[in-house]
Amino acid sequence: MTRMNCQSRGPMNLLHTVRSAWPLAIAAVLAFSPMAAAQPRQAQAAAPAQPSLLGQYGDWGAYTGSSNGRKVCFALAKPSTSETKPPNRPRDPAFLFISTRPAENVRNEVSVIIGYTFKPSSDAIVEVGPAKFAMQTQADGAWIKNAAEEPRLLDALRKASDMVVRGTSAKGTETMDRYSLKGLGQAMDRVAQECK
Repeated sequence: MTRMNCQSRGPMNLLHTVRSAWPLAIAAVLAFSPMAAAQPRQAQAAAPAQPSLLGQYGDWGAYTGSSNGRKVCFALAKPSTSETKPPNRPRDPAFLFISTRPAENVRNEVSVIIGYTFKPSSDAIVEVGPAKFAMQTQADGAWIKNAAEEPRLLDALRKASDMVVRGTSAKGTETMDRYSLKGLGQAMDRVAQECK
């Protein structure tokens, strides 16, 4: 699996303009590959962004589409519950993606759009049962910090019933998003079938 550093993952923040609408967030995920970030804005805007639902599996959808002519597949879910401290702080919708981009040799990349700008130089934390994984943050996106741990995270996600993502906003608000993992394994299998 090829991994990218934080700077090349910057396209995740393209989603911040479309977080408020679920269908648009799905479409926007197609544009957040590092290749898309290197394109001029006009080229990004012209990139096809009409994903197709491959199937809905429990709380997870499996999708395919293309970005600049390159096939992209991903499993996508929203949190089942979200909490903020202090309570009731406004934020945009959050999403968890597991993306595969064959042209970039990227398979099963776990990423999060959190719904706010992260506190600079902070990590987000993913908790799956007793296991915790640090996520490197940039703008409103996060990716597993140590790429060597990603297979262990994916294995844990397939076996667990839920997971928690914790983060802190630039304004100091702490968040806890709980994601149901019902259907994740099936969604990932469908993505793997589609994007070989």
